Amino acid sequence: MNHFSLVGGALHCEGVALSRIAEDVGTPTYVYSTATLTRHLDVVQHAFHARPTLVCYSVKACSNLAILKLFAKQGAGFDIVSGGELERVRRVGGDLRKVVFAGVGKTEAEMIAAVRAGILMFNVESAEELEALDRVGRRLGIPAPFALRVNPDVDAKTHRYIATGLKTSKFGVPVEEAVALYRKSKRMKGLVARGLDCHIGSQLTDTRPVREAMARVGDVYRTLKAQGFPLTHLDVGGGLGVTYTTETPPGVADYAKAVLQPLSGLDATLVLEPGRVLVANAGVLLTRVLYRKVTPAKHFVIVDAGMNDLMRPALYEAHHDIRPVVPRKGKKHTVDVVGPVCESTDVLGHRRVLPTLKQGDLLAVMTAGAYGMSMSSSYNSRPRPAEVLVDGDRPRVVRTRETLTDLMRGETP
Repeated sequence: MNHFSLVGGALHCEGVALSRIAEDVGTPTYVYSTATLTRHLDVVQHAFHARPTLVCYSVKACSNLAILKLFAKQGAGFDIVSGGELERVRRVGGDLRKVVFAGVGKTEAEMIAAVRAGILMFNVESAEELEALDRVGRRLGIPAPFALRVNPDVDAKTHRYIATGLKTSKFGVPVEEAVALYRKSKRMKGLVARGLDCHIGSQLTDTRPVREAMARVGDVYRTLKAQGFPLTHLDVGGGLGVTYTTETPPGVADYAKAVLQPLSGLDATLVLEPGRVLVANAGVLLTRVLYRKVTPAKHFVIVDAGMNDLMRPALYEAHHDIRPVVPRKGKKHTVDVVGPVCESTDVLGHRRVLPTLKQGDLLAVMTAGAYGMSMSSSYNSRPRPAEVLVDGDRPRVVRTRETLTDLMRGETP
């Protein structure tokens, strides 16, 4: 569910016309719906209310401070993957005791900052990382809380770039190695074992891999508890998919059953790391038609948003619905919607059937809230977009558009 709909013949975000935002702020601009964001988090929290669960929003999906603050006010924790994301959580007043720090390449400086901040735990992904974390804990005189990320070797049935639970993945450690590392950690004075972690991938549309992974990681947790490890938390990851085109992901309630049933009777507080499912269809990328171009092979619509603004189509061949902000009746055409970046991969939409468009028309690239702005860049020396958060009939600029001065800050000719 989202709060983007036609009102009076024009596309609105909640009570605000997207055309008004384009007029006031310009394009390209990301626009987010407060009502959608808060509702999605509430639905996820409710689905897992039957047992102790900490919902940690995956900051990398969309890291704007206003969105983080919104989720913090709803009691969410945060799943971070860098020191920069830790600082974002700190700046919005997020509860640092509800932070889990994931990722395969944490630096010791990032570890020191997180230990001093008092985070819930580090999700450790290799033997050498565990040793580095032990050094940090001993140096600070504060045992660092950790969970090892177990790789269950389960095929998540998702895009190869966002599958993370196979034995060929850079993420996590095999079950046998994980058990051995927990035993080794008993001799490491800078550590305290707090939990166990597992995450098999993103954009999950089938609950069967989830059930399989939970059954395996649940068995590992029980084994470790039986061996005397004082574990209290089981991080089950996230990754629940959304509908971009023809996908039919399970509902949140069905996903919760797939997670909870294999873990029945387990004495652990669950940690859940949703990202995409909370923010994807809470955001759109607003863009304006620059030119139309007809060649013997194709019809092109050239817009002012490019692959530097929304990387997913170029990176994953991802599909995003593209809608006119003011729909027109009449003849439709099959066009490629392309951006201004000097790359052939700069295509926001292949073979889209759209009404006749004119220069200056506005388009909305839908379901763009996740991995949109957070993956944007200034490639081709293009300033990154503005971001606007709508609450009812009130739009608020929550990131100003970058300027040419911003682009060159820190450089010396």
